[in-house]
Amino acid sequence: MADTDLTPYDMGTFGSRTTPTMAPQLRRVAIAAREWLLDLAAEQWQADRATLKIDDGRVHGAPGKSASFGELTKGKDLVKEAGVGAVSKPRGESVAKVNGRNMVTGQHQYTSDIKLPGMLHGRIVRPSAFNGKLISIDATGAGKFPGVQVVRDGNFVGIVGPDAHTLTRALAAIQAEWKTEPQPGSKDLFTYLRPVPGAVDATYNIAYIAHVPLEPRAAVAEWIDGKLTVWTGTQVPFGVRAELAQAFQIPEAQVRVIVPDTGSGYGGKHTGECAIEAARLAKAAGKPVKFVWTREEEFTWAYFRPAGVIDIRSAAGKDGIITNWEFHNYNSGGSGIQTPYEIAQKQIQFHEAKSPLRQGSYRGLAATANHFARESHMDDMAHAAEIDPLEFRYKNLKDPRMHDVLKAAAKQFGWGKSKPKPNHGFGIACGFEKGGYVASCTEVAVDLATKRIKLERVVTAFECGAIVNPEHLKNQVEGAVIMGIGGALFEAIEFEDGKILNGKLSRYRVPRFSDVPKLETFLLDRKDIDSAGAGETPIVALAPSVGNAIYNAVGVRLRTLPMVLPATTI
Repeated sequence: MADTDLTPYDMGTFGSRTTPTMAPQLRRVAIAAREWLLDLAAEQWQADRATLKIDDGRVHGAPGKSASFGELTKGKDLVKEAGVGAVSKPRGESVAKVNGRNMVTGQHQYTSDIKLPGMLHGRIVRPSAFNGKLISIDATGAGKFPGVQVVRDGNFVGIVGPDAHTLTRALAAIQAEWKTEPQPGSKDLFTYLRPVPGAVDATYNIAYIAHVPLEPRAAVAEWIDGKLTVWTGTQVPFGVRAELAQAFQIPEAQVRVIVPDTGSGYGGKHTGECAIEAARLAKAAGKPVKFVWTREEEFTWAYFRPAGVIDIRSAAGKDGIITNWEFHNYNSGGSGIQTPYEIAQKQIQFHEAKSPLRQGSYRGLAATANHFARESHMDDMAHAAEIDPLEFRYKNLKDPRMHDVLKAAAKQFGWGKSKPKPNHGFGIACGFEKGGYVASCTEVAVDLATKRIKLERVVTAFECGAIVNPEHLKNQVEGAVIMGIGGALFEAIEFEDGKILNGKLSRYRVPRFSDVPKLETFLLDRKDIDSAGAGETPIVALAPSVGNAIYNAVGVRLRTLPMVLPATTI
């Protein structure tokens, strides 16, 4: 469906806006299309429209008289403006993914599967470090490989050739010299982002992490009579069209972006750098070019979830009511920064900082960082007041929707009904973002010898208004929880002097099947509230609930993501 020549403009897929913004519009369009099909059938058959009905993708009239939608429209481009009136509420029925079998069997096609007549493959000569300036290059070695052509445009150097294997060998034969400057590394990241701390109770550190999409960035570009067509996996097709038009100084009308299904994005595919690179190579070669980033390129040249430093200072009365809250986020962002708790005096502020790495959107944005700090700190305050962490949250909450998800998660988990086994711990956390509410209860097991932290069980209660498709909503929630395990326990980009040190899957730990705990997901259906999105919010409560469970298990508060137990702590 994502084709800038065929579909109306939309901003893109991000911010959990598909369900609240696009779904009602699609329902309006579906209603208009249904009525139009009935009009077409009545006109073609000279039939009474009131006698016609639609069932199973066909319009039925008199006995034996029926036609498919395609037969009625006969391949014509039909354009009509849908109404803007109210639409019916979703019925909340689970509908299976239409092409799900093709996806899990590998038959489904993505950008990297596209083949065009005469198509070449492309690769790029990358700088030796971020912000590197090209001093000299000797590409004669690459030209010795059959069919390989070198493309040079200022600092941009690439090659095109008949297949990816040949290009890998040709790329290795190119000798390039780059000028680089000293740059900060991950070891001194947090003091770089916030050099001078204020008077605080606790500081929380958040590492950069990568999106690690199943499909690295990929694009196929073709120029025909001055018009550029690019197939690429992106969340923002019209944005990529604008980037391409600007890069080549041509009108947007001369650029077409077609998006095959994207092999995951998580906020990481908002920009069109790979599309621009493929288009530059194709223009120089005079033939279609496919360019698929390697996994190392994806780890290095894509943007990351922002790192951050969060300082908190707070106070509470003997009754457990929070009286003062001061919260400062440096660099990671303002999403989810506002507290859901009722506090008389509060100061909450996001401070921009100069990031040493390229950073951008990631599932949940900064809400994961802000919730990790806030909900970890809430647990510390509860323990200091000698109040159960769940009860402490109840005391400071007035939002009934947050109260409801907390109550649902705690009940399903059996909070307060039993104590954890030795070296096991229970943790709870809650949050809200993008119109949705979530609470997670987690059980962890800590191996004191290896310091390994294993999630045993995660109970998640989620509420995002009226549910559209329960099974797919459950999938979103559980997918977010599993993804959150990586940022909570494993994932962190290591870098030094402008170079990524762990830019491959053999050195960057993502969640594995063996890491997935028992998942119990409880959905609250609020048919009286408009549907909100669910792609991001469920991730925000996982990390703090894990951290709180670790503290419950071994009495150690971990304030850095990912959470790693120091060898000498226990």
